[in-house]
Amino acid sequence: MSQHSQEKSFAGSPASQGAKRTLEPLTIVIFGASGDLTDRKLMPALYHLAEGGQLPEDYLIVGVARRDWSNEFLREQMYNAVREGVAPQPIDEDLWQDFAKRLFYVRGDAKDPDTFDRLNQALASIDEQFGGAPMTHNRIYYLATLPSLYPELIQSLGELEKSRKGQGWGRIIIEKPFGRDLDSAVELNNLVRRYFDESQVFRIDHYLGKETVQNILVFRFANGIFEPVWNRRYIDNIQITVSESIGVGHRGAYYEEAGAMRDMVQNHLLQLLALTAMEPPASFAADAVRSEKVKVLQSIPIAGPDKLVQQTVRAQYGPGVVDGEAVAGYLSEPNVSPNSRTETFAALKLDIDNWRWAGVPFFLQTGKRLQRRTSQITIFFKRPPYLPFQRTAVPDLKPNCLILHIQPEQGVTLSLGAKVPGPHIRIRNVDMEFMYERTFKERSPDAYEHLLLESMVGDATMFTRGDEVEAAWKLVTAIQNAREEKDAPMEMYRAGSSGPSAKNGLLGDAGRYGWGGEPGA
Repeated sequence: MSQHSQEKSFAGSPASQGAKRTLEPLTIVIFGASGDLTDRKLMPALYHLAEGGQLPEDYLIVGVARRDWSNEFLREQMYNAVREGVAPQPIDEDLWQDFAKRLFYVRGDAKDPDTFDRLNQALASIDEQFGGAPMTHNRIYYLATLPSLYPELIQSLGELEKSRKGQGWGRIIIEKPFGRDLDSAVELNNLVRRYFDESQVFRIDHYLGKETVQNILVFRFANGIFEPVWNRRYIDNIQITVSESIGVGHRGAYYEEAGAMRDMVQNHLLQLLALTAMEPPASFAADAVRSEKVKVLQSIPIAGPDKLVQQTVRAQYGPGVVDGEAVAGYLSEPNVSPNSRTETFAALKLDIDNWRWAGVPFFLQTGKRLQRRTSQITIFFKRPPYLPFQRTAVPDLKPNCLILHIQPEQGVTLSLGAKVPGPHIRIRNVDMEFMYERTFKERSPDAYEHLLLESMVGDATMFTRGDEVEAAWKLVTAIQNAREEKDAPMEMYRAGSSGPSAKNGLLGDAGRYGWGGEPGA
């Protein structure tokens, strides 16, 4: 596939506009500034935005955490984080000096109400240092902390914002997981709504910031050749795979509480499903897009406990070999109970009861310590009739399939049947590929860069809405409850394999297609 020189942008939300946008002066306050997310993702993303001239002329970044740090020590830590985050490219030292002087630290505990008074006083003092520039009038509060701290932070920041009424806008970014089941998600949503309007709330799922995920909407609705066949008449089944070769690592304590269903299915995989299956929105404004995604999630029927158990597989990885290296099983990982019943792999079959998708199964799978790292959406089209080829004894006509690659490579593959050169009719599948890195010279921004920029603009298109979160939790909670009620078995799989063999039973008639995203599929 070749890239045409002509580029077009959607009229609608700023998220879909190619033009550079003018941003108001603002302050980004990061709670959890000493944590892993700030080091690995947030600070390198903010530096890249500064490097690309995407931040406003007047901005501040204020970190809040419990550690006894100073402004200088925070800047040293963040220098190391950015240096590693932008490697192998070197840091632009002149740019860093300007960036670092805008970094400040406030020591505080989310559970201590005095923290927020100190934060307000510190921001007023910083304003004076910059000659009274109105950088602290508009604020984004980023919750990069343990989810258990969200209620205290939301309540205290809500009270702080009430006291600032008329002094600029305030927005809040909340990391996943947003709740741990339907009841807790509803409770958290109610708390958020008590203090913030939905337009101020940005529930972040970094998968929605990936180029290929954003490209799903462009791919479907900007190309006239695909949308006419994007339905039950032409598509046999759709498969979404998010597999990782790594184990839980140092996140054992967190993973024991979450598991694959809460950590991946409730957010990442259901978001990919919603974008793939949604109807064309009336516009690309945030609420129009998100409303169509909610309709998809609400159209997934929730069966009784017996059927829910039949349509899901949960498993744990045991010892094995990954990339030539022997690795331990999940039960031997640090901070994991030796009797744990937490799944590291989940697969499920879902239906969507609407006019477009009735009868088309959606298969989702995700897991750790699998054969390879990949995230992709595979659309299998119905097989062609055999009649024209019966007399030439073609043994099997493989279906066309379309693969949207999300990671590690980003792009699109379309698999077609073609005649092999020679006197006889032999058919072989050939691939037409488009890969971002090979086609575009521009650097593909990290997901957090895109989503941070959208939060500064105030565009929530690629963030999840409250009812969207609850619709996803309603399904996942029902599955979790059904498996507990029926005491469903926990399967095992060898690290470095493609997962438990039980997952193949979910495919049913689609078994002849195999699982998309796996070698040989």
